[in-house]
Amino acid sequence: MAATFMSRISMFHAFILSALFFSDCGFLRGVASFGINYGQIGNNLPQPEKVLDLLSSLKITKTKIYDTNPQILTAFANSGIELIVTVENDKLSDLTDPQQALQWVSSRIKPYFPATKITGIAVGNEIFTGDDMTLMSYLVPAMISIHGALVQLGLESYIQVSTPNSLAVLGESYPPSAGSFRGELTGVMSQFLRFLSNTKSPFWINAYPYFAYKDSPTQISLDYVLFNPNSGMVDPYTKLHYDNMLYAQVDAVICAIARMGFEGLEVKVTETGWPSKGDVDEVGATVENAAIYNRNLLRRQLGNEGTPLRPNMRLEVYLFALFNEDLKPGPTSERNYGLYQPDGTMAYNVGLSALSTTSSTATISLTSSATKAANKGYRYQSLVYWMFVYLLAFQVFMTTRPF
Repeated sequence: MAATFMSRISMFHAFILSALFFSDCGFLRGVASFGINYGQIGNNLPQPEKVLDLLSSLKITKTKIYDTNPQILTAFANSGIELIVTVENDKLSDLTDPQQALQWVSSRIKPYFPATKITGIAVGNEIFTGDDMTLMSYLVPAMISIHGALVQLGLESYIQVSTPNSLAVLGESYPPSAGSFRGELTGVMSQFLRFLSNTKSPFWINAYPYFAYKDSPTQISLDYVLFNPNSGMVDPYTKLHYDNMLYAQVDAVICAIARMGFEGLEVKVTETGWPSKGDVDEVGATVENAAIYNRNLLRRQLGNEGTPLRPNMRLEVYLFALFNEDLKPGPTSERNYGLYQPDGTMAYNVGLSALSTTSSTATISLTSSATKAANKGYRYQSLVYWMFVYLLAFQVFMTTRPF
């Protein structure tokens, strides 16, 4: 009888420990709605295997690349990291042909899937706001061909097809409820939105409050664009309050889509960020502002927030970018959006805690000091809760034992 009693006690302990283990107590929860852009326009970037180690240490589960680099696709196999790949702009004309699209998907996607968790194909980048009207005319046909190839290969339910858009697709963006697309895009935008609706794919937007501030630093509040505490603005038509520009920009896109008759499409931010360095005329491009913007954005992401227009739908955001890229053309800011230098050291401290510095690469967690304090309280409450469950269950167990 004593042996049976001890055996049952051991089983009871195992049950409680198992419940504790699979609860949230003591574990860092990931940020399901956060990703990062992994650009490669540099001559001194680490090998993909090292990049994977860094992303894993950061607990980042989503990333986007700007091609279909086979080294990256191979390195990311069995990592669990969701990957958006990109069809380069100069490939669009070829991929309007369904047979060439099938060949492209068969050679660039299928050999790596599902070991490499490819979840999206970005067809081109910011095509609607470029000057090449011929390229623009290729976009939707290429998307249709690529999606058709995915259907033929049985991959359409796993991989979404869309294209990232510059915020310049909007003719009106303020207030958010007045959001509308530029008039000259009406025809092609209607085709594009119909494709997204038919395939249940998201509208991808590259949104940079930095650009708005740089262009009008005396008219736009720096706190408003940096997610700092501020009075914000109220949309006079919806009466919704906005305390940051990014959410206002996203809601302007949502309203523009609805105005075209496609209400309900999900909008995701495929790029946003802040440069840590810029030219003389690039107002606001400083290490301090970059750290504040990215830190505050990450805090919002930890809360899985939605925008005022869709408060119950978490906004998926991809930060730009993982590394500073020294070969990018354009102003100085273009080469200084990275959280990290190519050697793996942090470009600046965004208020995230170092887990270890066993090498030149500092590995960090996506937990700010404020969030850590909140999580500490949460873990304490969770521990107290499970101790109460343990004691209550043990009392019931002892009072009902058959001896």
